[in-house]
Amino acid sequence: MRGIASLVGQTVSQVIIRHPTLRWPIPTHLVKTLQHTTLSGLTRRAKYILAEFNNAEGVHIGTLILHLGMSGRICLLAQNEVAAKHDHFDIHFVDSHVLRLRDPRRFGAVLWSDAHEGVAQHALIKMLGPEPLEISFTGEYLHQQLKNKSTAIKIAIMDSHLVVGVGNIYASESLFRAKINPKTPANKVSKAKCDSLVAEIKATLSAAIEAGGSSLRDFFGADGNPGYFQQTYFVYGRADAPCRECGAPIVKIKQGQRSTFYCAYCQS
Repeated sequence: MRGIASLVGQTVSQVIIRHPTLRWPIPTHLVKTLQHTTLSGLTRRAKYILAEFNNAEGVHIGTLILHLGMSGRICLLAQNEVAAKHDHFDIHFVDSHVLRLRDPRRFGAVLWSDAHEGVAQHALIKMLGPEPLEISFTGEYLHQQLKNKSTAIKIAIMDSHLVVGVGNIYASESLFRAKINPKTPANKVSKAKCDSLVAEIKATLSAAIEAGGSSLRDFFGADGNPGYFQQTYFVYGRADAPCRECGAPIVKIKQGQRSTFYCAYCQS
């Protein structure tokens, strides 16, 4: 979202849909709906980028909902940049750049929410939990939400209905920082540990944002640069390597079909 912020205030000259069959079909009406509109604002909810558009009279007409899926990438390119095989969706801006969605696996999404509906009521948005960096996400909130959950704490904090944005990497890293074993039943995590975990989730995500995210294989920002947070991982992807704090080997297990990494000594 930060990478495309320079487009706010720019007017759309053309929309191109090359391959509409992503996770959900790209609405074909966007070719006409967005023409000559202005990108009036950018916000984010969970992993959805929300791009707001106004018509020529300055009236808000709706919100474009963008999701990168597993391998998608939003690029800011020159107007004459030739489209490649996996470039599915373009928004051309007058006297400016092209916003292009590149998605080899087609798990991303380009959807539309009309202004009269309100994007907050969109089916993909309205059931989401609080944002992890907002003040509403507290240790007390987390402790209350976990009381009736016997699932492992790592699985619980990755549930977007409980809190958004804590993906697999950041769940492992946050639990290490809070010194909580990822296998601990969620309802066994104390209030004090919930306070610690919330603080470490916020610290981990803030540090990752400043580092531009994590590039393990194919993540790049809108400027074409990778993220660098992986260079500071305590546990993720470090199976059998010595713990940075105690020297014990990092353990790798499977939880919910995803890899979990932790230190059996520090997180005992």
